This record gives sequence, C-alpha cells and structure tokens, in this order.
Amino acid sequence: MKLNHLLLPAALTLSTLLVGCAGDVEPQYPPKELQDFSASVTLDERWSTSVGDGLGRARYPLMPLLTDGTLYAADASGLLRALDADNGDTQWEVRFDTPLSSGMSRDSARLYAGTRNGSVVAIDREDGSEAWRSKVSSEVLAAPQVNSKLVVVQSVDGTVTALDRTSGQEEWTYSSNRPSLTLRGTGTPRVIEPVSFVGFSNGRLVTLDNRSGQPLWDMRVAVPQGRTEVEQLVDLNGQPVLSQDGRLFVTSYNGRVMALEATSGEVLWSRDESSYLTPLRVGNYLFTVNEASHVLALDVDSGNVLWESDALEGRDLTAPTFVDGKLALGDYQGYVHLLNASDGELVGRTELGGDGISLPLLANDQRVYTLTNDGELAAYDIDASND
Repeated sequence: MKLNHLLLPAALTLSTLLVGCAGDVEPQYPPKELQDFSASVTLDERWSTSVGDGLGRARYPLMPLLTDGTLYAADASGLLRALDADNGDTQWEVRFDTPLSSGMSRDSARLYAGTRNGSVVAIDREDGSEAWRSKVSSEVLAAPQVNSKLVVVQSVDGTVTALDRTSGQEEWTYSSNRPSLTLRGTGTPRVIEPVSFVGFSNGRLVTLDNRSGQPLWDMRVAVPQGRTEVEQLVDLNGQPVLSQDGRLFVTSYNGRVMALEATSGEVLWSRDESSYLTPLRVGNYLFTVNEASHVLALDVDSGNVLWESDALEGRDLTAPTFVDGKLALGDYQGYVHLLNASDGELVGRTELGGDGISLPLLANDQRVYTLTNDGELAAYDIDASND
C-alpha cells in the first residue's frame, strides 16, 4: 500500500496504519495493562441508549453536542437525534440522505454540521428540519464554527470557507498547501467576531480576517523532520484554545505545545510535545494528551510540567474533559478514566466497551456523557462522596 495521499484516522494510532501497510508491526507505544487502584470516585450510570450505527468503520468524528438540556447525536448512516440530557428520552429524530461527517456547533436557533459529500447543513434545533445547505470544496470532518454573522468551516483539502449564517451564501475562501500524507481529520478553527484562528496539516497556524478571509499573520508551529512521510507528519488537528487575556494555546503532531500572543503570533513559550488532540485550559493549568497517551498538566504561564501521568500509556486516549475537579478521558477499549486534575492520580474508572471511545466526553456539573464507537450514548453521575 502506498502512503501517498492516504488519510490517517486521527483517532487511531500510527501503528494501525503501518499494520495495514506492512503486516504485523509492533506499536510504538504498546497499551499498558490497567492496574488496580483504590477508587475514591464512582461513575453511576443514569441512562444509556443506542444512537444508530455509531461512528462507522471510518470512525467519523460525530461529536455530540450538549446545550440547554438537550443532547444532539448523530450516527454514520444519516441519523440525527435530539435527546433529553436528563433522562435520554428522544425529543425528535431525522434521517439525512447524505450522512453527517462532523461534529456540530449551534446558535440560538440552529445546528451546523458538515457532510461526507462536502456540504454544510443548517438544521433547526426545534424539529431537525433543514434550513439551508451549501456546497464547500470537499468532505467536512471538523465541526463548523459560528460567530454572529458567519459559519466558518475547514474541509479535508485544507480549504477554509466562510458562509453567511442566515442564508448559507459563500462570503470568502482561503486555501492552504496540503502535504501528500496527513492524519485523517482537520483542525477545527477557533472563530471569534473579528478573526478565525486556523491550524493546517502543513504545520502552519494562520489568523484570518473574518471580513475578507485575508491572513493577518501566519506562522509555522511544526517543522517536518525525519526520513519517512510518517515521521514528517505535522498536522495541527487540535482546536486552538483562546483565553480571555488574549493567549492562544495550540498543539501539533510531531511538533510542539505552544502559547502565543493571539494578536501578533508572538511565541510566549513552547514545549516539544507531539499531540493531535485539543488541549484544555482550566485556571493556571493547561492539560494535554500526547501521542503516547501520557496526560500532562502544564503551567499556562511557563509551559513547565506540573505533573505527568503515564498510567494509561498507549491506550489511545481522547482529549481531556474537566468535570468536578477531575479529568475524564475515554480509551480504545471503552473505559472511562477519571484523574485528579491537581496531581494526575487515578481516582475512578468504568467500562462501557462499545468498540472503544474515540470522541471526547461531554460534561455538565457532576455528570459526564460519552458516545462509544458503536453508538452507545450514556450519561454517568460522578459520586465523590468517599473522596
């Protein structure tokens, strides 16, 4: 199998690709066996339900959306369902002729998602009816992002398209150069009123003026290195994190975790750490999961490591979710792990199975929601009474 133009599923390890290309290959980071520990937190299932066929063989990143007491979840066959987040009851469901292929974003009235045939669709939140559909350059795997006027979406070919939020009319496009080999998936833009921060598979981070699509600044976060195409992957698949004080935190594969000054792109600090997942900022902590599935807590002001946990090495962890002072992460076997956010200690675990978990969990107060790869959607209450 040739590697040229092959898209790697971001939820799968590089070893999975190499097995398909060259027979049995030892993974770079073999998954660690789970060890017994003294749990101080329990995850009590509140409800669970099946959402169609799940993410499909291609593991489409169909991230559910939680807002205003409703969960919106889709499957790989075209089903979209709205559920009561408290009890899991279905409020409405629709089926699209072209299945959704991305997670969703929303405003007060609509949902926005991408499709496999390269469209963005606006969906009424009340009943699932389609408000408009607009064609973009190629398949959409990153959730479209909105501000007061625009829906900004990045396609797998590296093109960013801005659509009018009301009508779906194209306002501008921006294209980047795409390497011959990339991780499957694209970075999700961080969109605010004046600008969009966009990471690309060529290792560059660009700030685009939302009025015109013109770049305001452009910098290289990761530089291709090594002799093979796999070693030269430098995708920015995680979504940039913007803090209220104007700092931008980004990750890159085979690259760095960085803090930037958002208006200029000035580097405030950087640390060599390969990650294709979105980091998480909580107070003075920046949490990230690297390609080895080590969980790190970094100081947001310096990038210094506050703690690092390798207890779940090689287990293809999801991006972290913060809930009740803890980090919640899913893994390739369908376990949900809870780590104490202050020191990285394992404090809770439960097993869902479901062909594994590749999408980040959702959280609300002391409850987490997770969608397994085979479509099991479940809500768990966190009980820390023994903590």
